[in-house]
Amino acid sequence: MTTTPATRVAAADAPVARVLPLLGVPHLDREFDYLVPESLSDQARPGTRVRVRFAGRLVDGFVVGRSTETDHRGELAWLERVVSPEPVLTPELLRLVELVAARWVGMRSDVLRLAIPPRHAAAEKSVPDGDPPRGVTAGPVEIPSGWADHPMVARFLEAATVGVPARGVWTVPPGRDWAQSLASLADSVRRRGLQVLVIVPDQRDVDRLTAACRLAVGGGAAGRELVADLSAGVGPSARYRRWLRAIRGHARIVVGTRSAVFTPLPEPGLIVLHDDGDESFVEPRAPYPHTREVAAQRSALDGTPLLLTSVDRTPEVAEYVRSGWAHEIRPEPGLVRALAPRVVAFTDADPAQARDVAGGRTRLPAVAVTMAREAIEVDAPVLVQVPRKGYIPTLLCGSCRTPARCRRCNGPLRAGRMDAVYGPVDLACGWCGAPEPGFRCVACGSRALRAGVVGAGRTAEELGRMFPGVRVRTSGGREVLDAVPAGPAIVVSTPGAEPVADGGYGAALLLDSWALLGRPDLRAVQNALRYWIGAASLVRPAADGGRVFLSADSGSPVSQALVRWDPQGWAERELADRAEVGFPPAVHMVAVDGSAAALAGVLDELRIPDQVEVLGPVDLPPGEELPGHDGIEDPERVLLRVPPSLLGEVSTELRAIVVGRSGRRHADPVRVRLDPVHIG
Repeated sequence: MTTTPATRVAAADAPVARVLPLLGVPHLDREFDYLVPESLSDQARPGTRVRVRFAGRLVDGFVVGRSTETDHRGELAWLERVVSPEPVLTPELLRLVELVAARWVGMRSDVLRLAIPPRHAAAEKSVPDGDPPRGVTAGPVEIPSGWADHPMVARFLEAATVGVPARGVWTVPPGRDWAQSLASLADSVRRRGLQVLVIVPDQRDVDRLTAACRLAVGGGAAGRELVADLSAGVGPSARYRRWLRAIRGHARIVVGTRSAVFTPLPEPGLIVLHDDGDESFVEPRAPYPHTREVAAQRSALDGTPLLLTSVDRTPEVAEYVRSGWAHEIRPEPGLVRALAPRVVAFTDADPAQARDVAGGRTRLPAVAVTMAREAIEVDAPVLVQVPRKGYIPTLLCGSCRTPARCRRCNGPLRAGRMDAVYGPVDLACGWCGAPEPGFRCVACGSRALRAGVVGAGRTAEELGRMFPGVRVRTSGGREVLDAVPAGPAIVVSTPGAEPVADGGYGAALLLDSWALLGRPDLRAVQNALRYWIGAASLVRPAADGGRVFLSADSGSPVSQALVRWDPQGWAERELADRAEVGFPPAVHMVAVDGSAAALAGVLDELRIPDQVEVLGPVDLPPGEELPGHDGIEDPERVLLRVPPSLLGEVSTELRAIVVGRSGRRHADPVRVRLDPVHIG
C-alpha cells in the first residue's frame, strides 16, 4: 500500500519507524528514521518489508522498530510503501543477522539477502494464517527408530525437547543410512510439538533427506504438509511459499541448503547440520560465512539445540567436543567394528604388494584388481573412486610426495616458473611471500620437487578392458548417479558423487590418493579422509566380504584413520597439530584482499594487539577473483593470524576501516574473509 502527499498524516501511535535500507554500501549500513503515515501504521510493523526514499530514489528496506521520538533534528521523510505486512525479519533473526555481520566484517544488508528469500505476493496469499494443527506426544522421550544402538540419543532428545541448549555430535557408523536416521530423529522431535531444521550441503542430499522425512511422518499428504524443502531448485515462488509455511509454523520439518540456516521458526526444537566438512557450506557471497559457524552462533544466541552429524570429523567439530561446548553421541561398544569393511592400504613405493598387472599398462595394483574380481564373482558391484581432474598443479617432494611448505609459516610453496630442465624454480611461499632458496623436504630430506597433476581419465577404459562383459558406469560432473542396483558392475566415481548400491558394494578401490593429499590446501588431508570414509561407508561389512583398497602409505596417520575407522582420533590429532603451528581452528585466519595501495592503507590504519600476526602481502591465490572490484590489477592478500579471544576486537577494527574507506570517494575497496577455505 502506498500513500500520496495529500493524504499523509502521521500515525497517532509510534509515528517514527527505524528502517534499515538495503543500500549495499558499508558506511550507510545503519538505520534511518522515517515518519509513518496513519494509513500504513497497522501494516508497518517491525520486521516488515517497506520502500523508502533515500537520496532521491526509492529503495527497499526493513522496519526494525517503531518509536514515538527521533534523534534526527531535521525533517523526517515519509515511509512510502509497505511492500508486505508479513513480519519476515523476526527479532531473533535480526539479532543473528547483526551477529553474523559483525563477526564476518560484513553488512547487514548483505546478510539479509542471504537470510530472507525474495517476496512473491501470490505465495503469501496461498499460505494460511493461524496456528497449524499438530499432535503432541506426552510421556518420556523414546529412542527413535534405528537409534537403539545409540542409547545416549535419548538423553540428548530429552534435553532438547525441554528447552535445554543441548549440543551434540554424531559420527555416522559405516553402512548406516544417514538420511533415514536423521529423518527418524527429526520425526521424534516433531511429535513432541517442536520444529526441526535440517541443513545439508546440496540438492542431491536435500532430495534424499526430504524423501526420508516424508516417509517418516507417514508419507502421502501428511508428508507434503509437514515437511518443507527449501531448495533453490523448486523455483523462487515455491521456495518462498515453503519458507512462509516454515516461519508460520505449518512445516514441522524443514530441509534446506546453507541459506536455510537463517530460517526463523516459531517453535524451534532442533537444528541439524550434516557433513560440515563439505565446501558447499562456505557462502560464496559477502560476508562469506560458514554455515556450521552460523548454526553454532544461532544455537549460542537463542539456545536452540544443535546436532552436528557426518561420516567423518572435522577439526572444528573436534574443538567443539574438546572444549565441552558439544558432546559426542557415541554408539554401543563394538558397533563400528562390526559394521566396517576391511581396509587395506598400499603405496606404489611397495612393489611387492602394490605391483600392477598387465605389464605396467595400468595404474591398478594387483591387490586392487583381485578385490574387484572377487566382488564381481559374488555378483556385487565395485566402487572405484578417482580424484577429479583440474586441480591446480601443486609442488610436492619428488621422492615422497609430501606437499612442499614454507619453513617460516608452513604455507604452500609455489614456483615462479617451470623450467624444462630444472623443473620448478623461483620458489616462494604462497602465504607470506618469503623466498625459498634451498628447499629440503621435512619428511624425507630430499631436495627434489615435482608438480602434482591429476590424470585419471583413462580409469574407466582400463577397467573395461580388464573386466570384459562387466558393465562400467561413471558418476561425476553433470551426470551423478543416485543409486545403482545389486549385481556385478563397476562404478567409477569422482569424490563425493558415489551412488548408493542396493545391498552395499562388495569392494571399493580408492585410487591416486597422492592427488588429494598433495593439494596446497590446509584442509587437503582432511578432505581426503572425508572422501575416503564416505566411499568406504557404502561397502558391505567385513563379515559379509566387504573390502576397501586405499592407494596410500599404510603407515601414515590419515591412512590409519581409515584402516581403524577412527575419524574422531584423527581429528583430535589434527587439531593438536594445527594448534602447534598456528592454523585454524586453533587460531583464526583473516584474509584482507585488495590492491597494493588499499592493503598498504589498511595496514597503516590497523590498530591491533601484538598477539595478532601479519603475513604478507602476497599475490591473490591462483583461481581467486575479487567480484565487484573492477579496475584493480594484480590484487594482493594480507593474512592476519588472530587468537580466538581477540577475534571480536579485530573484527570491530576491520569493520571501522572498511566503513571509513567506503565513505571516501577515491579509496579502493577491500574484501575481508574470515577463515577462508583456501587460505593461499
